[in-house]
Amino acid sequence: MIRILAIGKKHEAWVQTGIERYQKRLKKPFAVEWVLLPHSAKNGSEARQNESQTLLSRLTSSDFVILLDETGTMYDSPSLSDRLASAFSTRGNVTVIIGGAYGVSEELHRRAQLVWSLSPLVFPHQLVRLLLVEQLYRAQEIAAGHPYHHE
Repeated sequence: MIRILAIGKKHEAWVQTGIERYQKRLKKPFAVEWVLLPHSAKNGSEARQNESQTLLSRLTSSDFVILLDETGTMYDSPSLSDRLASAFSTRGNVTVIIGGAYGVSEELHRRAQLVWSLSPLVFPHQLVRLLLVEQLYRAQEIAAGHPYHHE
């Protein structure tokens, strides 16, 4: 199971429809559980610190943590699938983090085993959620040897 910790409001309707399209196709260990956490009432660095502490408090020592961040490493789909398969086999617990508008703390960056960039572009958080679940589905299909992904 992949747990997704995301700072922000519930999925908007147009995003929910897309997420459901892919999420219903995901099977263990790629199945996802969403945990949506509220934005901090603070701004800037105080918000970043508050939200990061909230996220850190939800992690266990056995979690393989993937942090989504535009400064992270970009992976092609087969490489991402391989990394997820490795995480499942060594840790079992995979947690993906989508931080708030002000990013996450250095402490949370250090806690992540993988810092992944979807793109050098910055996307709205709602769109990131949809992109993430589609990429998890793609990784699942690659791992299973199915023809969803074409080289």
